[in-house]
Amino acid sequence: MTISFWSLGWRSLWRDVRAGELRLVVLAVTLAVAALSAVGFLADRLQSGLQRDAQQLLGGDAVIASDRPLEPAYAAQAAAMGLQTANTLSFPTMARAAAAQGGASKLVALKAVESGYPLRGTLRTARTVDDALATPLRDAVQAGIPQAGTVWVEAQLLDALGLAPGQPLLLGNSSLTIAAVLTQEPDKGAAFMNFAPRVMLNAVDMPATGLIQPASRVNYRMAVAGAPAQAKAFEAWADAHIKAGVERNVRGVRLESLQGGRPELSQTLDRAAKFLSLVALLSALLSAVAVALAARAFAAAHLDDCAMLRVLGLPQRTIAASYVVEFAWVGVFASALGLLLGYLLHHVFLVLLAGLVETRLPAPGWAPVLLGGGMGLTLLFAFGLPPVLQLAQVPPLRVIRRDMGQLRPASVGVLAVGVAGFAALLMAVSSDVNLGLIAVGGFAAAVLVFAGLGWLAIQLLRRSVNEATAPRALVLATRQISARPAYTVVQISALAVGLLALVLLVLLRTDLISGWRSSTPPDAPNRFVINLMPEQALPFQLALREAGVEKFDWYPMIRGRLVAVNGRSVSAQDYEDERARRLVEREFNLSHSATQPPNNTITAGHWQAEEAGAISIEEGLAKTLRLKVGDVLRFEVAGAPIDSTVTSLRKVDWASMRANFFALYPVSAMPDLPVTYLSAFKA
Repeated sequence: MTISFWSLGWRSLWRDVRAGELRLVVLAVTLAVAALSAVGFLADRLQSGLQRDAQQLLGGDAVIASDRPLEPAYAAQAAAMGLQTANTLSFPTMARAAAAQGGASKLVALKAVESGYPLRGTLRTARTVDDALATPLRDAVQAGIPQAGTVWVEAQLLDALGLAPGQPLLLGNSSLTIAAVLTQEPDKGAAFMNFAPRVMLNAVDMPATGLIQPASRVNYRMAVAGAPAQAKAFEAWADAHIKAGVERNVRGVRLESLQGGRPELSQTLDRAAKFLSLVALLSALLSAVAVALAARAFAAAHLDDCAMLRVLGLPQRTIAASYVVEFAWVGVFASALGLLLGYLLHHVFLVLLAGLVETRLPAPGWAPVLLGGGMGLTLLFAFGLPPVLQLAQVPPLRVIRRDMGQLRPASVGVLAVGVAGFAALLMAVSSDVNLGLIAVGGFAAAVLVFAGLGWLAIQLLRRSVNEATAPRALVLATRQISARPAYTVVQISALAVGLLALVLLVLLRTDLISGWRSSTPPDAPNRFVINLMPEQALPFQLALREAGVEKFDWYPMIRGRLVAVNGRSVSAQDYEDERARRLVEREFNLSHSATQPPNNTITAGHWQAEEAGAISIEEGLAKTLRLKVGDVLRFEVAGAPIDSTVTSLRKVDWASMRANFFALYPVSAMPDLPVTYLSAFKA
């Protein structure tokens, strides 16, 4: 009998498609490719968008950011280099509706801008909320900034406060008119504060609000833009100036450039991509099990066909090649279908991320297509082809036993190469070496553990079943299992790993959420009010009590920077740990209380109320900064140094949802220091 393997493979494909024998194989490969490609398309578009919009994400070619007003030297140097500048300041605060509109309030991200903003990117606004939420958006590019006496706000704030354009919005001591609905802001980024709705106003209106006080937490930014060479030169000058400032104890100033982009946005998207990649990895592992089992069933169903072809004299090589052709076509079709589903699914992800990713993303590249298609073909050839290749070597007499025999060297080689390729693709999909190693290593370890348990179970079954007294059905089943222990172990391992992947996919989310809920006390605060001024303290507390809130946390907040330990100046260069470097560069929220806070346990030293010159430090912070009881810390508060001795270390229950502090003075009052107040309560 002579027939080409191409013709035989094509005929077999159409026959098996009509018979429905490839449905499980196609479904498993399609789902795996869809999961992986959906994550790939999303990550690729987000990364391309970040690269394309790097200047817009910054608001300029480079940005100088600080937690205090910038030195005039930065603006002077930029002007000397022929660069444009635009200054902004932003901070969280409370916005209120007027009493006539209900008097509701909401935490907002306030931003004051000057003429010329933005240097890169565009501002877009809509006239009404309906226009801002329409698909497509009915908005327009704005060439300027809000006029004096007006604000632009995001639609979610109007919805929360029940307001509309043309109505007043109360900010501190000012009442400003809502002039437009903000739909696009180039440099909003993804800092935690910026998840609150944006309120943008003209910088000339900022002083009248009275919101900026000596202890206010404000982020000052100066963006520069111009010719690339001048921008690069300014970056080099600013970097050197910032480093020189550290030596003069001028801290909290940082340079943001196109290379760094907006790291908080990049980190947020990276975390989301890693989570989605983990889900895709588990889907791929589950699909590998499904492909292996489906291919095993497919091979068993074709025993008679292969035996007949062998009887008719068809060479083993032709039979094997025909199945390779058939599975190649199946792989191409299933991968293409999976890529189509993945492309549609990634649009669902974009809808879910609409609140975070508001920019128009570029089209995806070819990398997700190649990765998804490669995974589909690898899955099929690694886990589906080895049992099918056994068909080419099945003797006709084995049909009676319905047995394909032991794995041949060729099948073992295909399996080994396929598994290695599958592991490599898992590493590529994970986009993280540690995550990939954990996934591959965990998969391999689970297979070995389940294989060992399966082999022990077979041996125990063989020895525990007495053929003389046991039911006939049990005896026959035991003989069948014991006759081919290797295949039984493979099936047990495959099913167990598949169930394990399902458990991880289904239960992990539930366990995390239930654990978070159980760790949150029933009386935990669900409202936090920040930036309360001293003159607002008594009226605010009175308003809480009148509203029926008798129990609330009340802490002063003092902004201070750690400048010395035991008389020695500290700087970021003193630490290798990245978190320690950030802590030294930032300003701390200090507080004071004569009463030891609840959910704070003393782990070293002692808490002595009203002890002068004492300070209590959270033990995690102490470990990071290498602090201990007895160390003398110097904090700079509003330009004045305050020396205190560490008298205790505290273990803080951060899950309590209470107001907690890294550094706490055990005294009831600290006069002559700029202070704001924080309140937390359950409404």
